[in-house]
Amino acid sequence: MWTNNVNGALSGRLIKDMLDAGCISGADEKNIRPSSLDLSLSDEIYKVEGVFQPRHKESVRDVLSLIKKKKHDLSKPLEKGVMYIARLNEKFSLPGPVYGFCNPKSTTGRLDLHVRTIADGVSRYDSLTPAGWSGELWVSIVSKTFHIKIDKNQLLNQARFFNADTKLSDLEIELFHAKRPLLWKPEGKKIPWRDIKISDKDNSLILTLDCEGANIGWRARSSSRELDMNSFGGYRASDFFSPLKKKNDFVYLRKNEFYILSTFESVRVPPQLACEMVPMDEKSGEFRAHYAGFIDPGWGWGKKGEGKGKPLTLELRPFEDLVVRPFQPIAKVRFERIVGGGEQSYDGIDSSYLKQSGPRLAKQFKT
Repeated sequence: MWTNNVNGALSGRLIKDMLDAGCISGADEKNIRPSSLDLSLSDEIYKVEGVFQPRHKESVRDVLSLIKKKKHDLSKPLEKGVMYIARLNEKFSLPGPVYGFCNPKSTTGRLDLHVRTIADGVSRYDSLTPAGWSGELWVSIVSKTFHIKIDKNQLLNQARFFNADTKLSDLEIELFHAKRPLLWKPEGKKIPWRDIKISDKDNSLILTLDCEGANIGWRARSSSRELDMNSFGGYRASDFFSPLKKKNDFVYLRKNEFYILSTFESVRVPPQLACEMVPMDEKSGEFRAHYAGFIDPGWGWGKKGEGKGKPLTLELRPFEDLVVRPFQPIAKVRFERIVGGGEQSYDGIDSSYLKQSGPRLAKQFKT
């Protein structure tokens, strides 16, 4: 029932097949993930006055020729609050049934770097549509809090490819959870389906905020220091973030500030499924809970299925002052079947976040 899918999100093996067939050019094979492709920056980047969307059959270069822009020198950092447009190295000529969507990478979101993908002829952000789309990809980049140094070939976002929409329904999620539990408690116990009290009935699982740990989260501090994305473990957290504290069992989150938080629930993604964090709607409050959305097959699975899930880090920016309590809805995930999945698992690859526990800062910070 759960294997040998012919429709769904394309596995890393099928993405490599597309590279070998010339459907994707300018990509490095080492950037293939279990069910996505990391996308890399070229050295063509401009400072612009605002982000835009091309019209049907209009290339991004067509729009750039019409607006005011200034070439940016990558030896200099991105200025806080300034909009940039950068071309990606990869070009696409997707096979007939294949389309794609993009999301920022985890590190990008944790640095409050707002990245959106812009595709030739597509008037939607982060979309490689319709099926069979071809053209160049660009990204808009705004650093919301810090002055950030990036380089050519920097990996800021990623693409996931599909040949059909195979998201699990509410019933399928319940049945899958009964056989291979998707949500676990921090102490390693399965969360019974009857204990999942909150649902939007939209083929998703709602996750809640962890307010119980020793480290609840982090609040970003404005800093005049430059932060180099290639300096791994080179910065002290205290130079850019302050620990977040509870007051009378409440967490106070201030409008337009940036926070790193964590889910109470640990999520486990079987190798046959992909997972995505999707936006919360206004029923939970006016906030954005994350920038990075794709979760690889095998997240929290372990090498042989012995894993008991991992919490998800949240990059939260409120649009109103919030008073948040333990177990308040804070994030939402959906699950998707994988085409040709199971041969590569997140817990079996090299990642800075394999041992993630609680609200983990980006890999540029000392742990």
